[in-house]
Amino acid sequence: MKECTLSNRIHCRTEYSALKRVLVVTPSFMKITTVINETQKYYEDVNIDIPRALDQHETFVHVLKDHGVEVVELPAAPDLHEQVFTRDIAFVIHDQLFVASMNEHVRQEETSLLREWLYEYSIPFQEQFPDSIEGGDVLIDGKTVWIGISGRTSPQAIETLRERLPSYTIEPLKLEDDILHLDCVFNIISEGTALVYPPSFTDSGLDKLQSQFNLIPVTREEQFHMGPNVLSIEEGKLISLSQNQRLNDELRSKGFQVIPIEFSEIIKSGGSFRCCTLPLLRASDHK
Repeated sequence: MKECTLSNRIHCRTEYSALKRVLVVTPSFMKITTVINETQKYYEDVNIDIPRALDQHETFVHVLKDHGVEVVELPAAPDLHEQVFTRDIAFVIHDQLFVASMNEHVRQEETSLLREWLYEYSIPFQEQFPDSIEGGDVLIDGKTVWIGISGRTSPQAIETLRERLPSYTIEPLKLEDDILHLDCVFNIISEGTALVYPPSFTDSGLDKLQSQFNLIPVTREEQFHMGPNVLSIEEGKLISLSQNQRLNDELRSKGFQVIPIEFSEIIKSGGSFRCCTLPLLRASDHK
């Protein structure tokens, strides 16, 4: 088995501290076959232009590398059409990596390939949840973990995670039925600041978020175009979809440095920059 070059191989305490190491997969075989979310339903007929998706993903990866991020690429498998969305297959909470339990049959083999890679590099992990839980529903905020209750993540799996992390505060958030994952409608972009699409939450869930964060709301159109699904690469610096110009301007007005990137092909399948990355290591911070 191979040893990772980084001594602190797995460590993520927030969603926004400097990104150091991330796992990706190229969209080499991306296509909408079995429709598994509302966005795919909309784009099913036009489907994915793979050469264009590859170009857009390559630009994204170049930006990550230019900012000092070590980008680790898992091989793309011809029969795994959603594999580009590496965020969903696992999540890191501080120094523990949890392999997800995928809800959709068409995505379950993705975790098998991840396990092979983890074994190869001697990276420890946990798994065996009683029901589905996916990384797109898990957001880390120091000792608090926000988790979406969605069609992909069940209350039973959340309770299992709570039992495994007794020193953490687990905050479940019930989502509307048409929302794929929590990170499609909520994203923490700095300490005390988050993007949100308010109609996706219950009144009590939104009240809970408002008590903890300065919320920046996105519009319905921005949510459809994955507005909240930005990726923070340093404190105060994030990657956002170029077509969400109003949102990007508002973020800049609040002091954030925004790197706009075209990702129009990849969002057709229901995910954007956060969805396409599995952070393994972020810089340590005070949380």
